[in-house]
Amino acid sequence: MKSWLLEWKTNILSFNRNIKLFMLANVLIQIGMGVFMVMYNLYIKELGMPETVNGKVISMTATASAIALIPAGFLSDKLGRKWIIIAGALLGAVTLYYRSFAVLESPLVTAAFFTGLFMAFVQVSGVPLLAENSKPSERVHMFSIYFALMTVANVIGSLLGGVVSDVFQIFLSMEAVDAIRWSLVFGAILFTAGIIPLFRLGNKPPPPSEKVETRIEIEPDEPGLKRNLIVIFHFSFASLLIGLGSGLVVPYLNLYFANRFDASNTYIGLVLSLGSAMTAVAMLIGPMLVRRIGKVKALIVFQVLSIPFLILTAYTTSLLLASLGFLLRQALMNAGNPIQSAIAMEVVHDKYKGLANSVNQMVFNVGWATMGPVAAALVIAFGSYWGYAYAFTITAALYIVSSAYYYFIFGRRKLSEE
Repeated sequence: MKSWLLEWKTNILSFNRNIKLFMLANVLIQIGMGVFMVMYNLYIKELGMPETVNGKVISMTATASAIALIPAGFLSDKLGRKWIIIAGALLGAVTLYYRSFAVLESPLVTAAFFTGLFMAFVQVSGVPLLAENSKPSERVHMFSIYFALMTVANVIGSLLGGVVSDVFQIFLSMEAVDAIRWSLVFGAILFTAGIIPLFRLGNKPPPPSEKVETRIEIEPDEPGLKRNLIVIFHFSFASLLIGLGSGLVVPYLNLYFANRFDASNTYIGLVLSLGSAMTAVAMLIGPMLVRRIGKVKALIVFQVLSIPFLILTAYTTSLLLASLGFLLRQALMNAGNPIQSAIAMEVVHDKYKGLANSVNQMVFNVGWATMGPVAAALVIAFGSYWGYAYAFTITAALYIVSSAYYYFIFGRRKLSEE
């Protein structure tokens, strides 16, 4: 354990200044977004609006992100990561302050659209910026730390939002709607604080100090659009399958525990928080597996190992087993995300890294948005047991297909194992 912690400390200290500044900025941004996202649906409820408004806000945010991701990726590749990220974050912060004080449905929904639009510029440039400021040999550790930090920051923000709102309401005797409003402003302030380190980023990445040997059909220094598009397509198709599966399950996990087991809100919140915490730990363990069996195999192993726990969650009638299945599936499935990012950033030329990341995120979001109504229809048609069982089983099948596709496209071609 001591040597493992020492190894992580050494890796973090070895990261260059741009990486450290960007991670600091994103921790603050994610905490702010965590506060905002958790409290915003409660804000809409306290304004006396129907549940459908929450659905519209979520839908408009996701739609805007899907629309903006590819243009944002092109602009990021052409104009540089730093100023695209700063512009997106600044404009996104403005929308958060506006949404904190809006009280009518139309402005709420419209502002949510613009939040999704501007945040796409931040999301799409982050992974390429980190890749361009790191050596291939340190990327698995770096992405593992980055995704783990983002997960932890989001959990902190989620917990902080409720605490701040309660403090305002109990100790300052505010009305519920005002307490939530000022907790939203607090989240927006934290978000804005995260923009400050971004201005200190160096705009030009350091020159690469090492090359990665790869034996698939594209070299990392090959700038040809057609060759890069082939690799981007393969990664994106695998992400689409995962997005379709996740869209059936993840948005409804709280309802799954509530409908099937009549679990309390406190229990559901605890389990979901534990899921995020276990995900962060699993992401940090990932590099150990990568060293033993390589990136592609490690990614496939994580995905395949998550499937039995997904099936357990689908069919169990025990709340304890369902919780255990959820926690292990969550940790194992998400532990592969940093590894996938590391692989993608190694085999796509710097000129197309923003495009690769934007397409990857866009197809995942499309898959997520597409399957939401399907999951709801299954539960309505077959009830809280078989509806969720069918949804989780379809997700397991999609994960299997994605893992097989990844193996045959990348694993059999011996993709860059350093």
